[in-house]
Amino acid sequence: MDGVFNLYKPAGFTSNDAVAVMRKILNMKKVGHGGTLDPDATGVLPVFTGAATRLLEFAVEGKKEYVAEFRLGIKTSTGDISGDIVATKSVPEFSQADLEQVLQKFLGMQKQVPPMYSAIKIGGEKLYQLARKGEEVERAARDIEIYALEILGFNLPKIRIRVECSKGTYIRTLGEDIAVALGTVGTMKKLVRTKVGGFELADSHTLEEIRENPSAYVMEPLAVIDLPRLVLTANQAWRITSGVPTTVRGAENGRCLALSPENELLAVVNITEEIVKAEKVLKKYANPNQN
Repeated sequence: MDGVFNLYKPAGFTSNDAVAVMRKILNMKKVGHGGTLDPDATGVLPVFTGAATRLLEFAVEGKKEYVAEFRLGIKTSTGDISGDIVATKSVPEFSQADLEQVLQKFLGMQKQVPPMYSAIKIGGEKLYQLARKGEEVERAARDIEIYALEILGFNLPKIRIRVECSKGTYIRTLGEDIAVALGTVGTMKKLVRTKVGGFELADSHTLEEIRENPSAYVMEPLAVIDLPRLVLTANQAWRITSGVPTTVRGAENGRCLALSPENELLAVVNITEEIVKAEKVLKKYANPNQN
């Protein structure tokens, strides 16, 4: 089964745990996920199977959206409520309007230092593995972008916020930084991922639903990869999928999905000044000039 599932990841599962269950359900080895979710978090987890796994890296190129609840006044070892409390601080009095002003400061491009409890590798070892051994290492700040922050709940010491952000953003760290800006400390109490690129929470399905009838929930990659599309002529399709950079008049700069004249997904391509070059070929298109 070559396709894509919009899986609702339950709490208590790592993303890899969920993939392991999917492998058993589908009785196949080639299964992967796009966009890791913390074990305590729930929500959208794109799962690609078979030949579609070659598109995993493009599955989460678009914006991500979360609903996060933070508990102010305590700081934990992991950045979420399941960690050990390592610091406490009183929560100053502030209004919802004050919180709105603070959130405005976090919008736009910025640098974020990844947490120790993350899957980033340094020296061949994942950070969370080092953290479990009590080690802490220096981490380089990464570029992220916060597109929107909306207050959904205000009941101190808890606040609930909708976050729209770029990939690579750690919501736990964002919550800790917001707490500091409010004059206290904080930790993440609950996190639901509501959107990843073209995948939305309302369209997600549980492991139990998929186990009951996998074919009812599998989707074609073309339906969910959030990239522009470029329909090629037969000759262009043959040349580009053969690895030959080809001029396509009117093609706009950037990455997009290249489709055959029959609207079949052929490749992920990059376009620079109307020159289309294949980045990843999924299917070779036959030479239309041969009988």
